[in-house]
This record gives sequence, structure tokens and C-alpha cells, in this order.
Amino acid sequence: MQTDLEAGPAARPAISRWHIAKPWQAAELPVISAADVAPIIPGIDLWDCWPLQNEDGSTAQIGGAQFWFFLAAPCFDDPVERHFHARIRLLKRHDGVWTDLGNAMPDGFSPGHAEWAGSCMLDADGKGVTLYFTTAGYRGQGPGFQQRMFASRGTLDASTGPGNWQECIELFRPDGMLFQPANKAEGAPGTIKAFRDPAWFRDPADGQAYVLFTGSAGWSDDPFNGLVGFASETDHGWELGQPLIEAVGVNNELERPHIVMRGGLYYLFWSTQRHTFSPEVTAGPNGLYGAVADSFTGEWRPINGNGLVVANPASEPTQSYSWWVTGEGEVWSFIDYWGMRGRTLGDHPELLRSQFGGTPAPRFRLAFDGNSVTLAA
Repeated sequence: MQTDLEAGPAARPAISRWHIAKPWQAAELPVISAADVAPIIPGIDLWDCWPLQNEDGSTAQIGGAQFWFFLAAPCFDDPVERHFHARIRLLKRHDGVWTDLGNAMPDGFSPGHAEWAGSCMLDADGKGVTLYFTTAGYRGQGPGFQQRMFASRGTLDASTGPGNWQECIELFRPDGMLFQPANKAEGAPGTIKAFRDPAWFRDPADGQAYVLFTGSAGWSDDPFNGLVGFASETDHGWELGQPLIEAVGVNNELERPHIVMRGGLYYLFWSTQRHTFSPEVTAGPNGLYGAVADSFTGEWRPINGNGLVVANPASEPTQSYSWWVTGEGEVWSFIDYWGMRGRTLGDHPELLRSQFGGTPAPRFRLAFDGNSVTLAA
């Protein structure tokens, strides 16, 4: 693919670069135990999740219940296979009890082979909803890592949640200069290019609506060229803007970016893993990372000086992943490979199934204080 490298550094967008300015230090999450690994749906793995949200970012409460979306797939012997078979699953949570409402979208409705993560917003009238999501591959063509982002309008039923989806509309496409297409059918998790994870956000400063997403730099052929991108809603559709964060030469994947407001500040969070850091830098742990700014346009400053908010414990570095911070400051994720006790999957392939959680991880809360975000007591 033709890139913008020939134009020189001056042609690169004036965006906030993720610099690793200090050693990786952050609060570690408690070690996950067998008692925490409680499947919600027998025979089904659940991972990336997000709630039905109000426009101000708060979690919608419908008759005392919340509606949550999860990526879901049958329990395969090798959980990596789940990515090729993922469907968005809708669940209702009331008084701590889960009710499975089945696949969020009908069979054959999505334009892709698999459905990947996104977000869902409730209109101010409490009736209309919009589901933003990623597709992987193409319907009828088998599995693949090609990524596109779509939205579908629907309505809310207080008992069964969001549904009655209308036509899927593709949001926008990569321009090849700022954003690299994620159009390769084959690859390996952690190394593929990104154009996914649409997360809706309305700026309280001016009411402008945005969609944030995970991208890859179109102007760089560095294999570690992750971005946090965004598009603005206009009268003519969605318009791509210059990325908010670039991690060229640092990290390949700044996954599931989303913004939470606190005290007039904008907190941008994303998830990443040790193995997606460039070998040219000191890799950080699997954890929740982020940046903070005084306005949506930045300049974005790394939270806690280097971007790391909380991390998996050093003794269990892969126990959880894909953190989502709600408007209330509560953090959700899923149990990944837990109870490894220093063992590796390469040396112990029998652990692929037995130690994969595939269910929500214990939740925790964050404490916000200017450029600092820490694990709440």
C-alpha cells in the first residue's frame, strides 16, 4: 500500500504521541481465583463487553436493570478460534442476576463473517438505540481478519432490551494516508492491522458526536504503528479526523478506546498487551492504559506519566483483558488465561482450554485526580 512516508516528517499529523517517559509502575489487580471463574452461559465463552449507555456516558438503567453486550462463541478447545466465530450476545443484569437474551442481531443480518466489539447508545428519548460494531471477514466468504465498522438503529424494549435492528450502515472507511486499511484475510492476533472497536462519545463542551476506534498508521510501515482514531458526525455522515494518539514504534494495538469525563477533564482509556509492544521499547504489562486532556482535541497527556492505569499482577500477567470503564468509573473486563502459576501455553498446551476463563472478571473502580488515575480503595 502507498503510504505518506515519502512526504517526510512534516507531513505527519500533529497528534499526541505515546512516549514512555518513566518506568512501568501501577497498581496491580488482585489475583483471580477459581471462585471468580463463574460461567454465565454453559458452553459459551464471553469476552469483550460494553453496556447500553446514555448519551452522557452513564450506564442506562431500565426498570432497575442494565443491558450488556458481550462477544460470544462456543467453547472451542483452542479459545483463539472464538475470534472467527464471534457473535454479539445481549444479556440483562438485574440485582446481580444475569438473563441471557441470545444473539443481539439476527442470523445473517451482519455484513461480516464474525461480529467484533463496539458500543451501544440510548437516545435521549429513551426509545431509540444505535449499535456500533465491527465486522471481521465477509458474510459468505469464510473467516478472515478484514475489519469494517457499522451501525444499526433499533428500539428499546424494557423487557428484552435493544432490538428491532434496521439496515446496517458502514460508518466510514480508512483513507490509506492517516489510517491503514485492515484488509488482510490472514494473520495472527496481536499482529494484524486495526480498523475496529467503534465507541460513541458526545462532547459535553459543544454537543459534537464522535466515534473513537482502534487504527493503524497509514503513514508508517513500522509493524508497531497503533493509533486511536476518531470520526466526527456531520450532516453528510461521518468525517475522519487526525488520530488522537499515535504509538508508532511503541505498540501495535491500542484496543477498545473510549472516553470518560471527570471534573471537566477527558480521560481516554485503551487496553493493550505486553506482546504487542515493539521490541525496541521496554514493554509494559497487560493492562488498562490511558491519556487525559483538557479538551477533546488535546493535547493528550499520558495518565500517571506513562499511560499505565492498572495492570494484571506480575504473578498472573494474562489473567484478564479488554477493560471497559463505565461512566460511573467501574471497570469491566473478562477472565483470560488465569491460574497459570508461571506456566506457558507453549510448554503446556493442555492449559489452552482449562485455564481460559471466558467470563466476566471481578470488577473494580477507579479514583480520578487530575493527571492521575488509580485503583480505588
